[in-house]
Amino acid sequence: MAKLTLSSIGTLLRKKRGDRGIREVASEIGISSATLSRVENGKLPDLDTFSKMCRWLQIDPSEVLGCEDTLKTRRTSEQNIIQVHLRTDKTQAPEVAQALTDMILKAQSMISEKQR
Repeated sequence: MAKLTLSSIGTLLRKKRGDRGIREVASEIGISSATLSRVENGKLPDLDTFSKMCRWLQIDPSEVLGCEDTLKTRRTSEQNIIQVHLRTDKTQAPEVAQALTDMILKAQSMISEKQR
């Protein structure tokens, strides 16, 4: 897959919309048809519109904004911190600590998604 950029959002929207009407899709996204048309024609969306479009396109905004590496680094750091706390219990198997770490990170991710 080609690198996602802010200027490629319009092309992605047009592709996913296909033959469907602009009003129908705009309503589905939660924006006006005029806004959808402008973005499909190369104009940059505002932050709220960008967020709605990313949700509809099912893409992570961080991929488009180029902060994916920062998020991965933060997740790795969070994972290390959680594991350190869980492994202080010497009676706990490393596999259990890993499973609990994965569960906590998944819960954090789900909460973040709901807040968007």
